[in-house]
Amino acid sequence: MESQPLVGILVTERINRKSILKLYQRYDKMNVKLFAFTPADIDWEQQRIHGLSLNKGLWKQGVFPFPHVVYNRSFNKKTITIQRLENVIGTNKCFNTINFFNKWDLYNLLKQSPLSPYVPDTYLYNDASVSELIEKYKIVYIKPTYGFKGKSVYRLEQTTTGDTHISLNALAPKYICRANENIAQKLDELLGSENYMVQQGVSIRQLNNRYCDIRVLVQKDIRGEWTVSTIACRVAYQDYFNTSVCEFIYDAAEIFHLLFSPEKTNEMLHSLHDISAAAAQTAEAHMGSLGELSVDFALDDAGKLWIIELNGKPQKSMFNDLRWFKDKGIIYSRPLEYAYYLARSD
Repeated sequence: MESQPLVGILVTERINRKSILKLYQRYDKMNVKLFAFTPADIDWEQQRIHGLSLNKGLWKQGVFPFPHVVYNRSFNKKTITIQRLENVIGTNKCFNTINFFNKWDLYNLLKQSPLSPYVPDTYLYNDASVSELIEKYKIVYIKPTYGFKGKSVYRLEQTTTGDTHISLNALAPKYICRANENIAQKLDELLGSENYMVQQGVSIRQLNNRYCDIRVLVQKDIRGEWTVSTIACRVAYQDYFNTSVCEFIYDAAEIFHLLFSPEKTNEMLHSLHDISAAAAQTAEAHMGSLGELSVDFALDDAGKLWIIELNGKPQKSMFNDLRWFKDKGIIYSRPLEYAYYLARSD
């Protein structure tokens, strides 16, 4: 192999090629040759790819051989393109094989792993009696099995009167189901035909009366090992429970220092590192080659961590708001380090 590995970044649309390539090339510490392409850019017969590259500040549309490694940034449930690429360039030379995670599959993987104590009880919506689960947990969340950015996540809370408040994004109820009304019928109307699951509600520890969660970005490094790149705390808007659209983002350590002693803070941060790396290993063992993901945690009133979900295509732009995060480039350079590692591996 030549001294500079050729790395292709696979994106969904041609319009995305320039912005993504510019971002990653800016933080390329490994001096790899980078180009961006879409599934439609691949000429399978000629085994060539029409891609976009940036060389000495000049954008160039060119024809490239198949790369040594492919970094998949195309958000897709289907893996046919990745499978075909690996048939040509070699097994495990593409990473983030699947990056649109099925949350139900992941729940079952984690529940059957040593991480089970950190996973809230979760059920397929079609198999569950929601009214019984609300009675049991008082708060439940109903979310799509293929959800992202907190879209279509409903929060159900049983009040002392026996009514059920159904909320979407904001805590204020969008619908109220009276104690004598059929909640399943109301939910079927709301949810339609998409697949959903029901998750036990955790009594989330709030920050200044606001909902918050913890996002851990886990990435493979130059040695091919899972490592934590950053841990942030997302704080929702006032009277909202959806932290995907958050008002503030803080360094998690900064928040823990407000809540806990220095010893407890260190213990929490170590736990987040260990649990997140283990979750990434568990996901990868069953889902194919991965190079990065994020793990979202809730912290309950008792100080216990709960894994809420894993995301296969982490939203990296959110970390731009972190004042303390001096080396923002690491979240973009690490995938290229891992690509370099894969290119050098047999």
